[in-house]
Amino acid sequence: MADFLEQLGSILFLDIETASLTESFEELDPRLQDEWVKKERLIKTTEEGHIDPGSLYFDRAGIHAEFGQIVCIGVGYYQRKKKEKKLVFRSKVFANESEKELLQEFSSLLDKKKWVLCAHNGKEFDFPYICRRMLIQGIPLPEPLQISGKKPWEVRHLDTMELWKFGDYKHYTRLELLASVFGIPSSKDNLDGSQVNSTFHLENDLEKIKKYCLKDVEVTARVYLAMNPQLELEEIEIIQLDDDSEQKGD
Repeated sequence: MADFLEQLGSILFLDIETASLTESFEELDPRLQDEWVKKERLIKTTEEGHIDPGSLYFDRAGIHAEFGQIVCIGVGYYQRKKKEKKLVFRSKVFANESEKELLQEFSSLLDKKKWVLCAHNGKEFDFPYICRRMLIQGIPLPEPLQISGKKPWEVRHLDTMELWKFGDYKHYTRLELLASVFGIPSSKDNLDGSQVNSTFHLENDLEKIKKYCLKDVEVTARVYLAMNPQLELEEIEIIQLDDDSEQKGD
């Protein structure tokens, strides 16, 4: 158990929320417009039939790093409460009108400790998306995100969806489903991923997105514990750090 607790304290759970680069297709740089139309031909389904160029942009662009942007990154980590059967989960969200400044702040956090990164579907979405947007913004990749040339066991990335597959590579499981089967409270009480783009561009409500993002981070962290039942806990105390707090252990 001691080894598990030690390893647990080095895991940084994270979640990103993304939106399209611009509110409308027409606002997009003309070169990117041309590329999006080509991308659109590949992602449209047979059920959709004929579509006008750019018609899928608002709903789909945010999931593609070349046509989207990161609007917030939620992070959290566990600490053991001394002399108690209790964990403290400290969480924080990085959000900024400037994506570059947001990513620089997040990069600084990754440089402070030898983190193991964990996200749900992180290996296919969150981690590569962050890397691509950092490079587009001219930001060097921090060490935990540098995977080129590393052996698989040297890459410190965990993925709760991959852990749940147990080798079944055809299996996709939503975070909300895992939360349901483990009896973990939902993060979807006032927002879900499909509404982030409209909440960001049309409602201009970044605070709502930040709260949703932090809840997803907490759910991911709780799912990870549920899949590693070595530790018997009476409770988990949730502490949300403000923007000026430092992410550091005791």
